[in-house]
Amino acid sequence: MIKKRFYYILILFCTVSYSQIGGKSVYQFLNLVTSPRQAALGGKNITIYDHDVNQANFNPAAINPEMNNRLALNYGSYFGEAAYGTASYGYTFDNRLRTFQAGVNYVNYGTIDGYDENGSATSSFTGSEVALNFGYSYAIPKTNFHLGASGKLISSTLETYNSFGGAIDLGGLYVDDKKHINYAIVIRNFGTQFTTYSGTNEKLPMEIMMGVSQQLENVPIRWHLTLENLQQWDIAFSNPARVQNTLDGGVIEEKVSFFNNTLRHVIIGAELFPTRSFNLRLGYNFRRGEELRLLEQRNFSGISVGFGLKMGRLKFDYSYSRYTLAANTSLFGLTINFNSQ
Repeated sequence: MIKKRFYYILILFCTVSYSQIGGKSVYQFLNLVTSPRQAALGGKNITIYDHDVNQANFNPAAINPEMNNRLALNYGSYFGEAAYGTASYGYTFDNRLRTFQAGVNYVNYGTIDGYDENGSATSSFTGSEVALNFGYSYAIPKTNFHLGASGKLISSTLETYNSFGGAIDLGGLYVDDKKHINYAIVIRNFGTQFTTYSGTNEKLPMEIMMGVSQQLENVPIRWHLTLENLQQWDIAFSNPARVQNTLDGGVIEEKVSFFNNTLRHVIIGAELFPTRSFNLRLGYNFRRGEELRLLEQRNFSGISVGFGLKMGRLKFDYSYSRYTLAANTSLFGLTINFNSQ
C-alpha cells in the first residue's frame, strides 16, 4: 500500500516537473488568485479600476481613492487540506489625492505525510507561507495614465526548512473614460530570497502580464482579456498521457502547435451588470483548460463562474473554478465599506 501511494506521488511530481513554468521558482503561492472576482474572471485580471480593493494585489496601478477605507477579506479551500486567505485595505489622505493599500496573502498546506527515499512512511509535517504587501499608485496629472508599485515581504516554512524573501510589483494602467476601455501592463514578483531553505538561492515566480477590458455601450457587460506569462513565450509542455506508440516500440511525444501555445497565454472573462448591486461573472483560462484536460472525456477544466452581491456597506463575492473532475475550488469574499453613507 505504501509503495502504491509513493508511486502516485512520484507520478504527480514528474508531471509537474515537465511544466515550462511550474517547478522553476519558489513562493508559488504568490500566483494564487486573491479574490473571488479574480477567480471568476479566469484567475488573473489587471484592468479593473473601481472600488475593489482586492485589485491592488494584481496591479498596484489600480489603487485609487474609491478604495478608501474599504477592507476585503477572502478565504478558500484548495486541494487536499490546503487552505488560503487574503486581506486588503485601502486608505486615502491629502484631500483624496494619495491612496495607499496594505494586504496579506496566506496559505496553509495542512498536514502532509512524510516518506523516505524507499517509500516508507516517516513522521508527518506541515507547511505555510505568508506575504505582506504595501502599495501606492500615482495618477499622472492631466492624463489618463496611472503608475503603481507594491513591495512584498515573504516568509515560507516547509517542514523544518525556512526561507525569507522580498519582491516588488510594478504596474501601469490607462483608463479611457470616453470609450470605457482600460489597458494595463504589470511586472509581478520581481525579487529575491534573503535567506534560503538550504543554501541554494532560487528564483521567484516573476511574471509579465498585459490586459485590456471594455464596458460595452448598450449592453451591461464588461469583457476582459489578459495575456499571462509574457516573460516566456514557450509555456506549453508535451503531456506524457498523449504520447503515441510506434510499431518498433518507440514513442512519439505530443507536439504543441504555435497556435495552441499562443492560446495558453490567454485568459478571457466577462461581467454582467458590473456596476450594479448584483453581478454575474464568467471566465476561461486556456492554459489551465488544456493542461488539465482529460483524454476522450469532457470535464470543463479552465472554466470559472461567480457572482457579487452588495447589501449596504457589505459586498459578498463567490467563485467556483473548475480544475478536474476530482479537484475544484471555491472562494468566498467579504468587502466592508467603513465610509459614512
